[in-house]
Amino acid sequence: MTDQNRPSFRAALSNRTMQMTLGGFAFLAAAAGAALAVQAPAAVSPTDKAAIERIVHDYILEHPEIIPQAVEKLQAKRMSSTIESSRSAIEKPYAGAWEGAPNADVTVVEFFDYACGYCRASLPDLAKLVGSDAKVKIVYRELPILSDESGDAAKVSLLAAERGQYMAYHKALYGAGKVTRDTIVAAAARAGITKSEAEAAIASSKYDAEIASNIALAQKLQASGTPTFVIGDQVLNGAVGYDALKEGVASARGK
Repeated sequence: MTDQNRPSFRAALSNRTMQMTLGGFAFLAAAAGAALAVQAPAAVSPTDKAAIERIVHDYILEHPEIIPQAVEKLQAKRMSSTIESSRSAIEKPYAGAWEGAPNADVTVVEFFDYACGYCRASLPDLAKLVGSDAKVKIVYRELPILSDESGDAAKVSLLAAERGQYMAYHKALYGAGKVTRDTIVAAAARAGITKSEAEAAIASSKYDAEIASNIALAQKLQASGTPTFVIGDQVLNGAVGYDALKEGVASARGK
């Protein structure tokens, strides 16, 4: 992961968010016009049409709260469609990069960075969730955007996933404090991965495609950073806490 790739990812997220907001307002205006066309008979006079338009105009001014509500509903609908079109890519883990129920009825996906303090803060929430719900699976997707060490940590993480040692490495590295080459190697050793194996993974380009795929998915989902959670047809940005995660699971299960 290069420094050049990381800023472009953040810039893409910012631009995409702005496009969605502006697009939502444009859609709302078009929808209002379409609704007016449906309601007004083809033979309506120019005077009546102007009166109807004035009523719609005045109502929106008197109830401006419907604009963000409409935009939010539109964005949720679009996001649901986006998730559904990429669900397999989002929810299918890389090798053993998951925990919880093998045959879960709800999958929670976390896009994370080992250098992210909010991701570390979310660790007990995820542990509580998977420990209290026997039908939930947590899929972890590396999104190393904060530092070069993030990319190094992600590569060793993917090696651990291949070796069936993912959660041992995952927890060891988060428990080691700041992400450095030394803490990465130490966490790998605690998971049964030798220093030479960890260093070989870091030097390898083998895992670049998986990381690039995760970045592309995050952009598609309009992730605003890490952590980002995908549950059912919802995207939750930030360290939302156990209650929000549990509510997301219940919502997905209900649907």
